[in-house]
Amino acid sequence: MTTEMIKPPAEVLHERELAALGAADTGKRPPNWKLSPAAVRDFLIGREQPIELDGESIHITRKFYGNDVLIERAIVTLAGNRGLMLVGEPGTAKTMLSELLSAAISGTSTNTIQGTAGTTEDTIKYSWNYAMLLDKGPSEAALVPSPLYHGMKHGLLTRFEEITRCPSEAQDSLISIMSDKVMNIPELADGVLFAKPGFNVIGTANIRDKGVNEMSSALKRRFNFETIRPIDNVKMEAKIIESQASNLLAHGGIDAPVDADVVELLATTFIELRTGRTREGYKIEVPQAVMSTAEAVSVYVQSAMTSYYYEEGGLSLERLVQNMLGTVAKENDKDLSVLKAYFSKVVKERAKTEALWNAYYKEKKWIG
Repeated sequence: MTTEMIKPPAEVLHERELAALGAADTGKRPPNWKLSPAAVRDFLIGREQPIELDGESIHITRKFYGNDVLIERAIVTLAGNRGLMLVGEPGTAKTMLSELLSAAISGTSTNTIQGTAGTTEDTIKYSWNYAMLLDKGPSEAALVPSPLYHGMKHGLLTRFEEITRCPSEAQDSLISIMSDKVMNIPELADGVLFAKPGFNVIGTANIRDKGVNEMSSALKRRFNFETIRPIDNVKMEAKIIESQASNLLAHGGIDAPVDADVVELLATTFIELRTGRTREGYKIEVPQAVMSTAEAVSVYVQSAMTSYYYEEGGLSLERLVQNMLGTVAKENDKDLSVLKAYFSKVVKERAKTEALWNAYYKEKKWIG
């Protein structure tokens, strides 16, 4: 089934793991949850012992790399009455975390509102089938439910992505719903929708979007905030890049192994440019571009695909540098000078003693 989708949702991609956890789960479950909080935690951060399911040994893999205590707090928040707001730099896996949580808790991760500048209160709450409305007047049959409405009616988590991209008046339509877990529908005679147990909201917001449409204090009080911080460990970042790149290449029909050495080189480059400090302890200039783990995965996958379709052999460092340019120059062309300086100082110095970095340095010609 996954081969029929470009990007399968988490509940499809990890179907066997979720089934195994559900079968073995003996923990206490909040009302309408598919798994207990302990099993949800295991789904996200993995577990050492595999689970036997229908004669098959199912390994529960780690899917989120970061602060495990944060994961526990997030799960407990969703079991309570306050919503969960995940904030952080772009590319820090906020969306992936909200998807995984929804898949494990509600069994579906597609009950999602995508925040944009065009998001209105109707988009968030409900709208109408105007042909039926004109023909028969206001009725439940003529009502077009939003993901939030669907989540309240069926006791499901609702994901609200990029909430600060929405106009403030649209955001504030959530306040009474988050407080009372009730949606008023004045057009209907008995127009009150009471949320079923299991309903809650997971929001995401980028720190770089702060001030675009700042959340009101009243709305902020309805959420517990958790900050997802960028990875600052090369080994961990390399593991994420390798894992996600492998999945993306496999789903794209690309039969190419992931080169662990190139992945570590890429992870080192991105972390050093993101933090402004090399592994030797030297300070370097930081580009304006978002040098996130997600961007590093994209660079590797694009490079691997280019090498696969146009060349013989594995991924070439030439393609890696070429694809890196688009990421670095995304915000400002002047950021290319930051990358050039990184190659001229950091990469050049390592090239004297390390063969892979020497080959990497030779591709500096593509930076200009």
